[in-house]
Amino acid sequence: MKNLPMLYRVIFIALLLLLQIFALVMIIWRFSSYFIYFYTVCTSLSIVALLYILNSKSDPAYKIAWVIPILIFPIFGGLFYLLFGRNKLSKRKKREMKAVNEKMNQSLIPNQAILQELEAQNHRAANLSRYIDKYSYCPVYQNTITEYLPLGELMYERLLEELRKAEKFIFLEYFIIDEGVMWDSILEILVEKVQQGVDVRVLYDDVGSLFKLPYGYEKKLEEKGIKCSVFNRLIPVLSIHMNNRDHRKIAVIDGKTAFTGGINLADEYINAYDRFGHWKDSAILIQGEAVWNFTVMFLSLWNYETETNEDYTRYKLLVHEAESYPSDGFVQPFGDSPLDEEPMGENVYLTLIVQAERYIYINTPYLILNNVMLSALCSAAKRSVDVRIVTPYRGDRWFVHSMTRSNYKFLVESGVKIYEYSPGFIHAKSILVDDVHAVVGTINMDYRSLYLHFECGVYLYNTQSVLAVKEDYLTTLTQCQQITLEDCHAVKWYRRLGRTILRIFAPLM
Repeated sequence: MKNLPMLYRVIFIALLLLLQIFALVMIIWRFSSYFIYFYTVCTSLSIVALLYILNSKSDPAYKIAWVIPILIFPIFGGLFYLLFGRNKLSKRKKREMKAVNEKMNQSLIPNQAILQELEAQNHRAANLSRYIDKYSYCPVYQNTITEYLPLGELMYERLLEELRKAEKFIFLEYFIIDEGVMWDSILEILVEKVQQGVDVRVLYDDVGSLFKLPYGYEKKLEEKGIKCSVFNRLIPVLSIHMNNRDHRKIAVIDGKTAFTGGINLADEYINAYDRFGHWKDSAILIQGEAVWNFTVMFLSLWNYETETNEDYTRYKLLVHEAESYPSDGFVQPFGDSPLDEEPMGENVYLTLIVQAERYIYINTPYLILNNVMLSALCSAAKRSVDVRIVTPYRGDRWFVHSMTRSNYKFLVESGVKIYEYSPGFIHAKSILVDDVHAVVGTINMDYRSLYLHFECGVYLYNTQSVLAVKEDYLTTLTQCQQITLEDCHAVKWYRRLGRTILRIFAPLM
């Protein structure tokens, strides 16, 4: 009964969208009576769309996924691409996003002394850090403690512990919030903190929480004194921007402590609810100076969504407070936006893969790769780098799981070791390289995360938590089944055919 009002909302929106599609098709059909002129115009539109696609900066797989339907359906294909295939902002939104980025750039000032020290230790790590800083405006820090949390249950305990300590503000930004054991206990603390005068804000994604929270839930939170905003609210209008979701998971407490990782605020993430067997996830806790990146990331998206313009410096950790945290290697939280045409998450992953010398260990729930990422992983394995990837044994969506498995044969043939997490579903997103580099965050190895979603992560160099990621990875492998080439060949021909078709259109899903 809980999901009934949500279901009505989804049905209502779906019907309106179908009505718009039907109206569009009827208009096209009506004009078909002027066939020669109509066909000429639509074919011209398809040619324009093809030229635009071929000359765009889009990923080649994304181009192919659109070129095929345009060639098969020249009357409809070009028109639909021009309407729904371009991820372009309006002029007003461009101005707003430019202002947000400029304010981020002004607020996040890199410390050149830290960069010089990183350069002295590892030139390649310093170059990657400079890239992250240049294109996401997020600098690298010391004076920061990191703690890797290998399970949702551990993250949940630590989050409750830190929330109870809050004195100034709490910022929560999550893709999914769901009423239940986890969220209800967090909400209880949030209400208590509001009564103590703490500034509490919650930002959640409308599509991510569509079947989880009742419509208008933000008003219920506001009645309790919690400031709340819903990101990119789902509306019954055909628009490519409905694909741009806030997939980030960020908790910031007093500017001193921050969490991120794969864990949303819902019961399956802490195994209080059995959805796909045991749910394996991970998170990273940071305390100290590097938290400032997450504070600014949250406020930037908050300002963008609520159309406000707050003074970020009010929420910055004081210098003497930041210096009280001992340095644990180099820590660089960063964000990735689908609106800046810079695939930050993909490039960070690719850089680490290409530079790896001994091993690459990856956790990902979705392994839906473009040719560049596939080639990088295969090339690494061919040059004798130990490449291992852990994916779920039980998928959360059959077609996504099929696309993940469609990549196994290419990778295994090149020497990449693929493992499926036997107890159930692995939702952790991490990459570990050569005992010194790691990224823990929200970024899946699929098209949606790499190109369509707002994401975040933490680049770690030579921190204690890097070795904790390795220890957890090796422990996880003991619960996994390795996929062999014989397993790949044993797949029925019709399944292989279906997976091949799915791979072609993977960038559109």
